[in-house]
Amino acid sequence: MNDLERMLREAGMRLPAEPPPESGHRLAERASAEGLLDVAYALVDSPLGPLIVAATPRGLVRVAYTEHRSPDDVLEDVAGRVSPRVLEAPARLDGARRELEEYFDGRRTDFDLAIDWSVLRGFSRRVLRETAAIEFGELRTYADVAASAGSPRAVRAAGNALGANPMPVVVPCHRVVRTGGALGGYTGGIERKQFLLRLEGSLQ
Repeated sequence: MNDLERMLREAGMRLPAEPPPESGHRLAERASAEGLLDVAYALVDSPLGPLIVAATPRGLVRVAYTEHRSPDDVLEDVAGRVSPRVLEAPARLDGARRELEEYFDGRRTDFDLAIDWSVLRGFSRRVLRETAAIEFGELRTYADVAASAGSPRAVRAAGNALGANPMPVVVPCHRVVRTGGALGGYTGGIERKQFLLRLEGSLQ
């Protein structure tokens, strides 16, 4: 039971100690109506493994691979960065889940999802906003992104910002490579970067 669920129970919702699965939707609806739901999240299946997708009312705030971090660790990080009022609410993520499914199925080349940039600051925010504008099938270098973010010499800092991208796939840091064509690193591992670039036709 997380803090939000505990708060709702103490507010008199009279939920059982272990609620039935169908109560999750009602819990999310009640939390939203009471103004207690700041971050909704859902688990999304993908060819790259399960993803945790989270959003605030402003937009998408997190997409996370779960191979090396447990879902609880990801959600604790979201709670610390955004708000502790986090609750599983798949219906709130229907749009993101649908667009991700279409992308992985080869039926979508860009995302129409609102993004909540508020958790990012300064140069990192500029780098990731520039990265979000890289189109499907295109590649940019770390130097390109650093320059477009306003600091041409800050190539290493641009790489660090991309490595800490909180919304991989949707903010396509996989489309950024080293000068000369080497792939460089990727937050989800080089195999995932290769998969995404092959999916987009940028890598044979």
